[in-house]
Amino acid sequence: AIVSGSGRGIGRAIAMKLASEGAKVVVNDLDPAPAEQTVADIKAAGGQALACAGSVTADGFAEKFVKTAIDGFGGLDIIINNAGYTWDNVIQKMTDEQWYAMLDCHLTAPFRILRAAQPVIRQLSKAEAEAGQRVVRKVVNISSVAGLFGNAGQTNYSTAKAGIVGMTQTLAKEWGRLNVTVNCVAYGFIKTRLTVSAAGEATATIEGREIKVGVNPDLMAAMERSIPLGRGGSPEEAAGAVYLFCIPESDYVSGQTLMCSGGLTGI
Repeated sequence: AIVSGSGRGIGRAIAMKLASEGAKVVVNDLDPAPAEQTVADIKAAGGQALACAGSVTADGFAEKFVKTAIDGFGGLDIIINNAGYTWDNVIQKMTDEQWYAMLDCHLTAPFRILRAAQPVIRQLSKAEAEAGQRVVRKVVNISSVAGLFGNAGQTNYSTAKAGIVGMTQTLAKEWGRLNVTVNCVAYGFIKTRLTVSAAGEATATIEGREIKVGVNPDLMAAMERSIPLGRGGSPEEAAGAVYLFCIPESDYVSGQTLMCSGGLTGI
């Protein structure tokens, strides 16, 4: 399994979950330290993992990511396109840089990773068919309720997350003959370092930019009241939704988008 953005937050929880169930995981993060820490934690729990640090938007990263799995583990069975962040503004104040940063990270990067993986998967599938074997592979892309319903201040992010739904449905049609299911998980409010309560001006350095992160405590309380389950989700709960699409029980489910939002069905 290759999991982008898996050094921290939801991605880390996905990597840990898949590893706990026997997957050999290639862990990616912008920074080497979080990626290596997740690898160490997987190994400490008895799993197998390798690190592939770097930006998913960098030229040549997709090929490097796929090659790490092939060289390190001899195959590629699961692709999780998880890496991402938000950079919000109302449309009249949104810069071209903000717009393209979201499209590059949430839409172009998954496209490149899947494009790089296709020849590898095609070759593996052909060899398996010739040997009389049938192996079902899994792709899970990550969207958001913002991509399904829109969200004020997130024209860039919502557009990219809507696009990944279309990519999912298209690849389900293209890759079905290769025995690959392609599905999508759309998250609601999940508590991570990028959404943690922050009364002040919290920031995170992403791609060399200082991005405002966090949600005002009053706004967070209001958001949680609007969720039928009454709270935001944990990274582990978010990982569980991805895991559903990676198990044999979902081998005949493809081209679908699953909302993981605590019952929230709109914004």
